[in-house]
Amino acid sequence: MGGFKRFLLRGNIVELAVAVIVGATFSGLVQALVADLITPLIGAVTGGRQPNFAEYSFTVNGSRFKYGDFLNHLVTFLMVSAVVYWLVVAPMTRLIGLLDRHKEATTKQCPECLTDIPAEARRCAACTVELVPDSEKPA
Repeated sequence: MGGFKRFLLRGNIVELAVAVIVGATFSGLVQALVADLITPLIGAVTGGRQPNFAEYSFTVNGSRFKYGDFLNHLVTFLMVSAVVYWLVVAPMTRLIGLLDRHKEATTKQCPECLTDIPAEARRCAACTVELVPDSEKPA
């Protein structure tokens, strides 16, 4: 029982639980944004008609294929994906780029084979060419 208790109280499990809860809440927020703002905006642009393909279907040997329902889910997926990309991914990528701009480089490219090597390396591990570390180059 003690091992199970340690497993549950480990930081990774708690962090994962928090991530799932925040993710579920964020999912609800994004779905509400799409349903309450983006979809009506599309309806306003298209003259009050909101896209709804639910009634589209065809029948083969008595089996009904509701491809319209699939199209509704596909459109919803594309709208949610676009919202997440433009409101989360793109701004975070830009923020990380701004924060990383001031970091010192820890690697450089070998002038002979263009392999990434440590900045202070004296010899390339790939092509064995001798290198002069940046700290020993004349100013």
